[in-house]
Amino acid sequence: MIDSDLLRETLTNARNALLAERNAAGHWTGELSTSALSTATALVALGTVDESVHRDRIAAACRWLIEHQNEDGGWGDTVKSFSNLSTTLLAWSALRRFGGAESDDAAGRASHWVRDYVGSLDPALIAETVKARYGKDRTFSVPILMLCALCGTLGPRGWRFVLQLPFQLASFPRSWFAVLRLPVVSYALPALIAIGYARHRQGPALTKQPHFLWPRLSKLLASIQPASGGFLEAAPLTSFVTMALVSAGEREHPVVGNGVRFLLETVRPDGSWPIDTNLATWATTLAVKALTVTQEGQAADLTLFDGHDRVKRWLLDQQYRERHPFTDAAPGGWAWTDLSGGVPDADDTPGALLALKTFPPDDETLEAAQAGVIWLLDLQNRDGGIPTFCRGWGALPFDRSSPDLTAHTLRAWAAWREAMPEEIQGRLDHASDRALAFLLRQQRPDGSWRPLWFGNQHRRDDEENPTYGTAQVLLALAPITSAHEAVARGVAWLLANQNPDGGWGASHGATPSTIEETTLALGALSAVRPRSDALSRGLVWLAAATERGTRFEASPVGFYFAKLWYFEKAYPLVWTVEALSRLSLIAESAGAECAPNRPPKA
Repeated sequence: MIDSDLLRETLTNARNALLAERNAAGHWTGELSTSALSTATALVALGTVDESVHRDRIAAACRWLIEHQNEDGGWGDTVKSFSNLSTTLLAWSALRRFGGAESDDAAGRASHWVRDYVGSLDPALIAETVKARYGKDRTFSVPILMLCALCGTLGPRGWRFVLQLPFQLASFPRSWFAVLRLPVVSYALPALIAIGYARHRQGPALTKQPHFLWPRLSKLLASIQPASGGFLEAAPLTSFVTMALVSAGEREHPVVGNGVRFLLETVRPDGSWPIDTNLATWATTLAVKALTVTQEGQAADLTLFDGHDRVKRWLLDQQYRERHPFTDAAPGGWAWTDLSGGVPDADDTPGALLALKTFPPDDETLEAAQAGVIWLLDLQNRDGGIPTFCRGWGALPFDRSSPDLTAHTLRAWAAWREAMPEEIQGRLDHASDRALAFLLRQQRPDGSWRPLWFGNQHRRDDEENPTYGTAQVLLALAPITSAHEAVARGVAWLLANQNPDGGWGASHGATPSTIEETTLALGALSAVRPRSDALSRGLVWLAAATERGTRFEASPVGFYFAKLWYFEKAYPLVWTVEALSRLSLIAESAGAECAPNRPPKA
């Protein structure tokens, strides 16, 4: 039995809170957590460029790191994260090099943490431990070791521990990259060029001269830097590229100046940096979908919030109309941000398509949707799954097909199929069958699915978040009759992994309940409607955790590249609204006195 009064009050409060989060332009921006890793890399970049000019920024960043050091002496990616080797090494190195006497105590505690984790402070052992953490993927291990070398953490000959990246391969046509099997993921092209070239210049005496390909690669690097100066709008990637170029003798390179400008423009008042500037497009599509939950086959009720025309216009304006200079992605996709450093991807594109489907159709929206649908069709891998950025790039984690992206895409394809021309419908049917087959193959023996971009730090053995992955896949498979058996197994996994307190983490009893994971599980189960008291128990937990829809404590469940953790202010709020909106549909269909799907206009 669902407590209709509790549901009504919590949902109404949460909707009003979500509507109040809109910015002056009428859409949502969200707020990413501050990152110790970003702060450490940014201060080292500024110090490498000109320590005296950026003295105040560097000092403020060092103070922030000292004030937010974990009790065990290490640092996590967020202020709510457990200490990890990567972030601790970066923060320790930054304080040793630029922190001065005020950081001696913090640096000393950090050295003890590193010694305990690695076994000693021997540079060779530190380097091997970092490499082992990331395996064949050099996207993050090489930049970390480069920063440590620049700061002296790896001793006077620290560069010898930095693996040489094949930066010369960036001169080949982009279409060759899948065959070349680069040791970095698709979005790390700037790091491949800059760090690879820096390592080349730091090599034996005979290689200290500029490489004959550098003029061409220098121009390529400048051409793919966005107008904001921030590669991917990310402080870590931008910082790594900036310090690498300076160490290669390219202090006057335009990419350096633009990178510094980006860092100075994105620093927060407390002296810290987030991992990315914003997730505005992602947050907006999540909010629109949450506010317009309907019964299957019904049109969205656009009286749920005012200003939807402005949101629609804004979303249409975020679609990429030209080939992207960074990943060479074709026109038609959406990125996570409205800023110039974004890259179209296969989570934000289906998110935008599903959000646009809630608005009244017109020619412009239909044209945009068709371009987005085709963009996703062309991205599909041979295994039937959907990768993040580029088709067939390689086997590294963020370029492989993943269940959560494939499920999101499958939902978008289904939503727009009937509005597409007949020839595209044929492609959609074939692609959807392949995507479904991929999802069925990816289901684990226990009934769950593993996502790509979300995790749970309390699962110390694998950091996976099967609650997120299973919930996302169930939303896609619920309407598909042929997937009934897989859906039943997925539902059984969610029910079996509800915590005793009524909420969900990432596994039964072993991870604490969070608002994010509880709402994801509730939303998916509400779409499937199992015969269970799990929904009512989940509602009671969620209402208490959010103080009846008025307080939303974010948890670090998000991954960025290389498992860089973050939390986002928007997540617990939008997913609460979506989950309770789906739950209200169950209550309404059961005849309960439940909140109408229409809150007061803000």
